Amino acid sequence: MPFARLANATTPTCHIGLGLAAVGRPGYINLGRDEDLGADRSVETLRTRTHELLDAAYAQGVRYFDAARSYGRSEEFLADWLKDRPGLDDIVVGSKWGYTCTADWSTDAEKHEVKDHTLATYERQRAESDALLGDRLDLYQIHSVTPDSPALTDKELHAKLAEAAAQGLTVGFSTSGPAQADAIRAALAVTVDGEPLFRTVQSTYNALETSAAPALAEAHDAGLTVIVKEGMANGRLAGPHAPDVVQEIAEATGLGCDAVALAAILRQPWAGVVLSGAATTNQLASNLHAAVVDLDDDQLSRLATLVEEPLAYWERRAQLPWH
Repeated sequence: MPFARLANATTPTCHIGLGLAAVGRPGYINLGRDEDLGADRSVETLRTRTHELLDAAYAQGVRYFDAARSYGRSEEFLADWLKDRPGLDDIVVGSKWGYTCTADWSTDAEKHEVKDHTLATYERQRAESDALLGDRLDLYQIHSVTPDSPALTDKELHAKLAEAAAQGLTVGFSTSGPAQADAIRAALAVTVDGEPLFRTVQSTYNALETSAAPALAEAHDAGLTVIVKEGMANGRLAGPHAPDVVQEIAEATGLGCDAVALAAILRQPWAGVVLSGAATTNQLASNLHAAVVDLDDDQLSRLATLVEEPLAYWERRAQLPWH
């Protein structure tokens, strides 16, 4: 398992990863994006920004980097960075397949990505990921599995994924939507020749959306590495957008709302890696302070009052505009 590399890391930030969803393409649904990126979102500008973020993250102890076929040119940017650092052998690189980016480097496309969990898409996107990342790819995840995903029942796909696992690639899945817990439990039941297929799970969990927690605890107990995404709720828990409770706790700790939000996730005993989705190096530095935030029981209880019903949370997320 590539995540065993993190077990030997000594920096407090080794359990914070860097996700490239916000910088691999010009448009995304995070709040505050206009301020973060500005007007110049050319390929080369975002390539440079991504490399600066990767450099800063590695220098500050981050050892997991997360991309996806649908995150614009995230794999390409990451691959370029890795090629210049051939001796970097203490990191874990993950990507995802199952969505195809259709925005063509635009922020106002009618449709930004198309989901398809068929074997044909896996084989096409696996070849695309391999062409860019080659043997630097440690983890390949099915992108945004839901309970009705054919990826949960396609035996031919399972056999191909098991073949990849036998060749050394770690196979995982991510989840989205109000029924994340159901998707996680269904994926835990998938076996090939009597052996569990998936070794990692990446799910949305934050102060507003906690419904996957019991299933993530079960996944952890089953031996899977749990990766947490969208810990900032696409910016709803950051800075000026954060609820009063988060802002008050941040003021008491002397750190940012983002650090408070991520620190609450890091406290979960099942959380293996918590992703930062930073778009600037200043955001990244602030996110990484989460590793040293010490929240007390009263503060955690106050954060627990923010939890929304899953359907309401995901309906609001679906309404966030692409910037």
